[in-house]
Amino acid sequence: MGPMEESTEVVDQLVHIVREISAFPECRNTSKKMYGNLVRRVKLLNPLFEELKDTEASLGDDQVRALGSLKVALDSAKELVRSVNEGSKVYLALQMDKIAGEFQKVTEKIGNALSKLFYEKLDLSEEVLEQIELVHAQFKREKERMDTPDLQLHFDLCMALKEKDPDPAILKRLSEKLHLRTINDLKKESLTLHEMVISSGLDPGVLLEEMSGLLKKVKDSVLMGCPEADTSESEKSLSKHRSPVIPDDFRCPISLELMKDPVIVSTGQTYERSCIQKWLDAGHKTCPKTQQTMVHMGLTPNYVLKSLIVQWCESNGVELPTKQGSCRNKKSGSWASDCDRAAIDALLRKLTDGNAEEQRAAAGELRLLAKRNADNRVCIAEAGAIPLLVELLSSSDPRTQEHAVTALLNLSINEANKVSIVNAGAISDIVDVLKDGSTEARENAAATLFSLSVIDENKVAIGAAGAIPALIDLLCQGSPRGQKDAATAIFNLSIYHGNKVKAVRAGIVVPLMRLLTDAGGGMVDEALAILAILASHQEGKVAIGQAEPIPILVEVMKTGSPHNRENAAAVLWSLCSGDEQNLETAREHAAEEVLKDLAENGTDRARRKAGNLRELLRCTVDVDGEP
Repeated sequence: MGPMEESTEVVDQLVHIVREISAFPECRNTSKKMYGNLVRRVKLLNPLFEELKDTEASLGDDQVRALGSLKVALDSAKELVRSVNEGSKVYLALQMDKIAGEFQKVTEKIGNALSKLFYEKLDLSEEVLEQIELVHAQFKREKERMDTPDLQLHFDLCMALKEKDPDPAILKRLSEKLHLRTINDLKKESLTLHEMVISSGLDPGVLLEEMSGLLKKVKDSVLMGCPEADTSESEKSLSKHRSPVIPDDFRCPISLELMKDPVIVSTGQTYERSCIQKWLDAGHKTCPKTQQTMVHMGLTPNYVLKSLIVQWCESNGVELPTKQGSCRNKKSGSWASDCDRAAIDALLRKLTDGNAEEQRAAAGELRLLAKRNADNRVCIAEAGAIPLLVELLSSSDPRTQEHAVTALLNLSINEANKVSIVNAGAISDIVDVLKDGSTEARENAAATLFSLSVIDENKVAIGAAGAIPALIDLLCQGSPRGQKDAATAIFNLSIYHGNKVKAVRAGIVVPLMRLLTDAGGGMVDEALAILAILASHQEGKVAIGQAEPIPILVEVMKTGSPHNRENAAAVLWSLCSGDEQNLETAREHAAEEVLKDLAENGTDRARRKAGNLRELLRCTVDVDGEP
């Protein structure tokens, strides 16, 4: 094949690939933003290929090779878009980090391929040249970005996987975020999940169990909202049988319910007036959603959003309240609280004056009520239950203690309740439960500490209360779910620099290395993530280096997932920076070859770390003193 025919063929192939990618439907899962950005930018490449096709210009060998590299990159993009569009929504949600790494990898490949094109030699029109340069710039910028994790989704997934009978509000949010709202959605998801397992030819083990269990819980939740539905009606939308789904922008971030009096705070976030006022009245000076410090406490009415909410309510037959709300849940069309305050007060009297058996039963009832809905969580807290439940954390009865810590965990889903729990002096008692409670109580204590640590100032208090050694013990001795709870809490706490030292001095490095080498234990991701954050501290770097991790890190960089390769590179970079002995060890274990591949095919962060490490390896003085 001559040069002219070769260039014509590759351009035709590029035009075809872009058309295929453009034909995929809109994404409706947790990867929506990354998917949409990639498809949109690929579409913008089409004028370049169409113009090359129309001009039938003869391209040089370098340009043909560059277009060939671009074709390979776009083929990868097409397969990624296809897998995300057609894949299991539950799988994508549970593998968010891995999917994000794949999108970043594809984005880098396209950006690198575009960098090899010499646009000025392609005889392009000025309009197409400007557009392709703009698209190239977008791909380069995207490589430097990491999507902000959806903390609410992460928390909801953790709770849904952990709890045998999760809070219906959590399952409802997952149903909406995963777009599993109808019986038909669930039927398709179940089939997709089954086909994915069959086609893989592998035994997914724990992941399959988690996916199936999560799907069943969401399915049960959806079906409970549609009691009239049966298998013969499985193709009908559940929207005919239940209230319309409230748009996320119309919900208050605190109560998660439809706002009637939306107001804007100094950070630009909008809340229901009564909810944010309670937050401020409790002495908070931070924005509940962003954790930014508010420069002033003024509340500005959001008239535009209020008008949109009114229009939506009128269109969907939802009645707006006629009086000031109280930051409570709208339920069954009523804006008044549906919780039974008299019953809650009666349970609280049993906590205060009842015998041991009555206290245990009352704590169990409050645990279930707090799980049931957001309205109950507000009512229970307002009734004064939190201090009483905190007292029961010291109960000598294991079951009472377990009920109390789990009730506090469920109550902590409400942001304002997090503050009340901490103000009631719960942290030290929760840590005691974490140390000495039953298996379930210890796991739920770890989950509660994670929930409370979402607020930055609580990270300091939790670390100071001695939680980290107890979490490390659970990480070593707990059940698989307990280990996950402990790892998540440790990672979140270690975002605060002072807690890194506490974790290192408590001996976390040795168990992390053990988890890192146990591929079948299912904790490799968590172990690497914690090591990466600890390695940024000098004491962490020294402790990790003493565990002789370099052979393992090199192996992970060679065979691990994109996210794990990135974290392994970050740890190795910290170890080798300024340490000639570690550099020599890395060289002895053939790190250069692995780093070369990582610099070309890793995530952007991995690529930067690999490039820096390769530079260190090249610039190090050899044994003869020559550079």
